Amino acid sequence: MSPTEGPASAERPTTVEICVGDVPSALVAEGAGADRVELCADLGQGGTTPSIGAVAVALRTLHRVGVRVMVRPRGGDFRVSEAEEQVMLADIAALRALPNPHDLALGVVVGALTEQGDLDLPLLRRLVDAAGPLPVTVHKAFDEVADQFGALEEIIALGADAVLTSGAAPTALGGADRLAALTEQAAGRLRVIAGGGVRAHNVREVVARTRAREVHLRAPLHVARHESTDPTQIRNLITALTS
Repeated sequence: MSPTEGPASAERPTTVEICVGDVPSALVAEGAGADRVELCADLGQGGTTPSIGAVAVALRTLHRVGVRVMVRPRGGDFRVSEAEEQVMLADIAALRALPNPHDLALGVVVGALTEQGDLDLPLLRRLVDAAGPLPVTVHKAFDEVADQFGALEEIIALGADAVLTSGAAPTALGGADRLAALTEQAAGRLRVIAGGGVRAHNVREVVARTRAREVHLRAPLHVARHESTDPTQIRNLITALTS
């Protein structure tokens, strides 16, 4: 793990990743002390690929945080057509070509399932290969797979860097036992990121019960029908982790 992705301090050995829908929100998250942002578009659809311009400006204006970029051509299910795969590959190539003046830890977030609900391994392998040196996180499509323990080994074999999961439950606390088992199985070969309903009031319980070293959340602030990111929520969560 590179320094830009790691915990903010020795007193907080838990990485905090904030899902954001635009560059101003990414800047807010960085200023509030987040360790990493996941940059998306269309958060109402669970996140889709942001514009290349948005990523370029984020890399130019952020100074410290790691940046993960969602690569997902549309909302809805996680079945990917041939045309959609070509879009994803083109987006990954464009991301790799962007200037990264502050040498931020840049990576991509992907996921794909077969019609039977298993990981689409051939497609995921092509995406991981296309990402090259960029680390790859497999997103919560993983939570729709029936055999998560088998799928975890498949993701590790693909060379992915991390998986975001709530343990196939609606929230990370609801899936805490599964998350703990997945974290134990990964044994440092893959980063398990706990996401789903993580907030300041429960983050210490999430970390204790799941044994995950990383948490993922949105910190929404709605202003004039637009979702931004609330720095107070982030600061309160970090305070809870360090108190």
